[in-house]
Amino acid sequence: MDLEEAFHVVGEFGKYQKRLAALLILLQVYMACQSMLIVLVGATPDYRIEKGKDPTTQQDLVKHVIFTEDLDSIVTEWFLIRHHAYKVSLAGSLFFAGVLVGNVLFGPLSDKVGRKPVFLAGLLFEVLFGYATAFAPTYEVFAVSRLLVGIMNGGMALVSFVLTQEYVGKSYWAMTGTLTNMMFAVGIALFAALGYYVQSWRALATTANSPGVLFFLLCLTLPESPRWLYSQGLTQKAEDVMQHIAMRNGKEKVVVKLKLCAGSAKAGRPSSGVLELVRHPTLRWRTGILMYVWYACSLVYYGLTLNAGEQKGNRYANVAMYGLVELPAYPLCMYFINKQWAGRRKTTAAFLMFAGFSCMVTMFLPNHLDLWLNTTSLALLGKLMVSAAFNIVYIYTSELYPTVIRNAGLGVCSMSCRFGGILAPFVPSMKGLHQSMPFMVFGLSGVSAGCLNLLLPETLNKPIAETLEELHIPAYQRILEKRTNDLKPRT
Repeated sequence: MDLEEAFHVVGEFGKYQKRLAALLILLQVYMACQSMLIVLVGATPDYRIEKGKDPTTQQDLVKHVIFTEDLDSIVTEWFLIRHHAYKVSLAGSLFFAGVLVGNVLFGPLSDKVGRKPVFLAGLLFEVLFGYATAFAPTYEVFAVSRLLVGIMNGGMALVSFVLTQEYVGKSYWAMTGTLTNMMFAVGIALFAALGYYVQSWRALATTANSPGVLFFLLCLTLPESPRWLYSQGLTQKAEDVMQHIAMRNGKEKVVVKLKLCAGSAKAGRPSSGVLELVRHPTLRWRTGILMYVWYACSLVYYGLTLNAGEQKGNRYANVAMYGLVELPAYPLCMYFINKQWAGRRKTTAAFLMFAGFSCMVTMFLPNHLDLWLNTTSLALLGKLMVSAAFNIVYIYTSELYPTVIRNAGLGVCSMSCRFGGILAPFVPSMKGLHQSMPFMVFGLSGVSAGCLNLLLPETLNKPIAETLEELHIPAYQRILEKRTNDLKPRT
């Protein structure tokens, strides 16, 4: 049998797989806290400058600036105001720059050496560098630690998502992917609640980082991805993992015997690398479009979320609201992406376009509008829509790439996504040109990405390619037809 048949035999989403998925999904809470850390630890309180003083140096700021709000943050500790205010946004951008580097390094690496070792190494070092953030003696150490945390976060998050998908049958990919992204939204809200009760920025950074220790210990028991083992031609090891899954699912009598994966290294083909994304014509076209879609999703998603801390009102409530507003998006995703008339392609494009239009409408609204239709409500609607698109694009991208190069493909797409994250902290500063200029940037990005996404193929109810050979036409069609026939019940 091939791997998809094996999943049907041992269980596509048995009780053991549910435990594995639950652990990796809950890990998103920790990752959300790290991603959103700068929103609260970098909050800028109200302050005043002594009369007749114009502080220009750091020493002058310490002497003549008085903070009028009771808030402990890196701004109050290192006086990151006025001409030093950019350092807060810089720390946020360094984190996302690190995520970019992590995607580039960890994606292809996990395709070469395996999902589990790369994932565990990333998680361990993220926890260590997270404590370096909490105890940083200077801003420079803080900034470098955020870069390092970002590198580990980006790599580990990517492999974690792939593992969540590869432990289960394909029919459950949409559900596990949706739950993963939903838990990230819950993590943002929980981080806001944590920040409300833990006011000191160092205590907040320590508390938010500590669950990573528990997650690392629990993840030590995770098995290697059977899909990765199978794609590498390690058939015996893949059989052992599938047999273990069957046993833990309560199917002790099941015997798993896999056939050799065509196109694997053991079948005479060298393992695929990231350069295949450029050399292979089909992958080259898909990757180019997906890179822009991921970039737009990230720019709009993180731009709106990071902007929450700058809005009027309670900053903790604002951050929580921008997290919780995502939750209605996920049931919508699960409904639409499994409908034949909507599917992955059309649904992603529609959500991106709606997100873009909701942001662009703010240009035509007067400032300080007190009605329900105002800049904040439209920004929240945009956040809901882009959250839905972001959720689907993870699932959609996983299905567009063959197993042998899936992590590399996700890594490159996630790399372009981080360019959006790097730019996102600076987009709100465009308010100096016009109040709605940031939303115009978000809007145009969303609409253009939605249009481009329509050029990609639909993947709903289509078998997943395991190797690059299966992308070729008509060879790919023949393999898919054979696989579909094999899955039909025999009379």
